Amino acid sequence: MKIKLLLVVLFSSLALSAQESNLILRDLSNFQTQAGNWKIVGDVTMDRHIDVHPHPKSDKESKRQYRRRKKEQQKAVVFSTGKGILLNINDASKKDALITSMEHGDILLDLDVMLPKGSNSGIYLQGRYELQLYDSWGVKSPKFSDIGGIYRNWDNRPGKIFRGISPSSNASKAPGLWQHLKVHFQAPRFDSKGNKISNAKFIYVKLNGVNIHTNIEVPLPTGGPISKKEVSKGPIMIQGDHGPVAFKNFKYILIEDSSVTVPSLSYKTYKGAFKDLNDLKKATISTKGGSRLIDINVTDEEDNYGVIYNGTLNVAKTDTYTISLGYTGGANLYIDGEKIIEDNSSGSQRELKKSLQLSSGSHTFSLSNIKSVAWRAPRLGLSIGSETSNSKILNTYDSYPPNSNSVSPIFVNADAQPKLLRGFVNFNGKGERLSHTIGVGTPGGVNFVFDLESANLIGVWRGDFADATPMWHNRGNGSFTPQGAVQWTFLNQPIAQLSSKASEFPKTGSSPDYKAKGYSIDKKTKLPVFTHEYKGVVIKNTITPDLTNTYFSHTISFSKNDLKNWYHKIAEGTIKKMPDGSFAIDGQRYYIKIISEQTPIIRNVNGVSELIVAVDGNSITYEIIW
Repeated sequence: MKIKLLLVVLFSSLALSAQESNLILRDLSNFQTQAGNWKIVGDVTMDRHIDVHPHPKSDKESKRQYRRRKKEQQKAVVFSTGKGILLNINDASKKDALITSMEHGDILLDLDVMLPKGSNSGIYLQGRYELQLYDSWGVKSPKFSDIGGIYRNWDNRPGKIFRGISPSSNASKAPGLWQHLKVHFQAPRFDSKGNKISNAKFIYVKLNGVNIHTNIEVPLPTGGPISKKEVSKGPIMIQGDHGPVAFKNFKYILIEDSSVTVPSLSYKTYKGAFKDLNDLKKATISTKGGSRLIDINVTDEEDNYGVIYNGTLNVAKTDTYTISLGYTGGANLYIDGEKIIEDNSSGSQRELKKSLQLSSGSHTFSLSNIKSVAWRAPRLGLSIGSETSNSKILNTYDSYPPNSNSVSPIFVNADAQPKLLRGFVNFNGKGERLSHTIGVGTPGGVNFVFDLESANLIGVWRGDFADATPMWHNRGNGSFTPQGAVQWTFLNQPIAQLSSKASEFPKTGSSPDYKAKGYSIDKKTKLPVFTHEYKGVVIKNTITPDLTNTYFSHTISFSKNDLKNWYHKIAEGTIKKMPDGSFAIDGQRYYIKIISEQTPIIRNVNGVSELIVAVDGNSITYEIIW
């Protein structure tokens, strides 16, 4: 049967695809009836300065002051009619939870969520296991009650207590910004008599691209469930009584248990210091036999061995499947005689994945493994899953135990003073590779990446600073990875003299008049001040955290005045003016607040909106808030 090879797919970061279902937000027909606090709208703006928490600020607050503050709170969320956004605005009489008509077991969930200042909600998988949604902007040590936390229950009986689980880091954004949540949830399992045999589990939770939970079991329903009885399938429930919240791009994939089986499996083992997988073709068989699962321990050796497994895969449904092969030494995998994966080595330690289409029916496979490096432990594992089915593990636990990593990570953090790290960075995590960048980490936990070649602030994040493992492990590749939820900005030269306000800014490196002059360290802040020269004008970039270590202030100064037809691009992407005069950028993913006196200009160039200011030689200062 013909196999069509497709792109490599990592299941842990599976992109929702043609198999997904969209929770269409044209109306509320996909949900159960509620009191009216939930509505479908076309656009929403949330003022990040207005706290929607309903409680009085102090015991001395008068009823009149309270009513005035409540009236002000009503301005916190402004929306327009239309479709595409699900919005909750609750009050004393209308505060129902929203429950889907759809029920799920295992599920991949992908959505965007927005919260105003002080607001609180939660999304319950199966209506029973709450992921907290909370305005946690700026929180240094998140708790289970912060955004992304798995909430506790309120049962104090022995054996019924669940105290909740905090997210591993705070990846939240400022109030009024869209935040991206991805969840892979595994439902509890029950035997034929209805007894629970395994707990509900969050395989992963990612907030704004940062993994905040991995393989977290939840033994009991959390506080406020639709029911305390655990089930195989249940609806999604969203809390509606704690404050406003909005959702869009609500997508999911329902995951079933894999129907792939291996009815027959046999092995042959070999002894020897094999350097090539082809050496097994002429080697003498040491042992052979049948097996239910792949097990590297059949070799009965720690090193200098080879093994070949032959078997049959029975596939019930034609689908795109992801094959994962993990091993030490070298390995290859053939299905129906076609090579799927190969690493012809004797000393590697890797996990390789390949996606391919398998038709329903039987498929023969052959798996070979050799190892002749004593410093690596024997390991061999094989699993198969699809976009709509859980991965089926075809090896024993001892053959490929999880979470084995032969490389210790090399982290760089700023302690008492800022840390600077020169290296390569992949813009937007996987985009263009930039070779002249410097990462700056501050003791307050706000960090940024500056492109020295273009003199551009290209990324900011909070939390831990950088993972330098790719740079320093072994020979390294010169790159480092930011450790937090990075808000990327834009590429290319941000300052230029333009022939008109409609002209494009130059691409990085295209202007011979634009020259990097390095940086100096400010004696007070210990932070770098970056210097460039353009057309005889010295330009300095100073980037400093605010007093709360929550966002950055960026000042650009010039050595000359009376500059003509000069402009500075501060942001690009969709641009929306906010009530406080700031601008929400790139689909309300971050804010720009211009502090200096320049008048901002919004223009469109080749279909892209840009926020620019005219440069006359006076300093430009703006805040980037995310």
